[in-house]
Amino acid sequence: MTMTEQEMLETAMSYAPVLMFDRNEPFYPDFVGVSILDQSGPSPSFEREIHFPVEAVQYVIEFSIWWDYEIGHLYEMEHVWIYVGHDGEVVDCEASFHGRVLRGLLKDRVNVVGRHVCLYSQPGKHAFSPIPVVFELLPDLYSAAGANAGCDGLLVNEMFKGYFQTNEEIDASVRSFLQTKAFVPSMEFEEFLLEPSLFMPWQQLFTMIPERIESRLRELELR
Repeated sequence: MTMTEQEMLETAMSYAPVLMFDRNEPFYPDFVGVSILDQSGPSPSFEREIHFPVEAVQYVIEFSIWWDYEIGHLYEMEHVWIYVGHDGEVVDCEASFHGRVLRGLLKDRVNVVGRHVCLYSQPGKHAFSPIPVVFELLPDLYSAAGANAGCDGLLVNEMFKGYFQTNEEIDASVRSFLQTKAFVPSMEFEEFLLEPSLFMPWQQLFTMIPERIESRLRELELR
């Protein structure tokens, strides 16, 4: 399967998930990196192997959804995978949940309209689930968005080691800012549509990320 960059982005937009955010959510997605896999193999932006039967699935669209902030730390990336059949129908969906992967398609497909799967975003933390009641099982649902806001400072995960680093001063600066964004989740959710201007190839987003981090750190210094 060969697609131009524009065809890839248009395909991704036509299958983009509909995201549901808490009414009090302080942070919404800044960018969406797009990859399309037409055979099983490693995810370009998440530590996992993606396997699918080629007789049932034409390709998988990987949405790498980027936020400059989540309530616990500077920057966040969550993922949605849409499995597209040879007839263009959504065959399956998976979504990231605190480093793990959940099924995103409910039984009887009640959370998919046409090509768009509806997913809920954990208030402040942005993990995805097809049903919001899952968040109420998390012991830190409210403390993560409230008393523990900013507790992780600037996160430096394996993917970005060597691109940027943190220290006590940076972590304290991030913590101080995010504590001003602390909130109480309402657990009432509103629809959020990903705008076309947010989409770009994953590699383009990846090269932008260190610059985004530096820009946010400069803003924090000016505070």
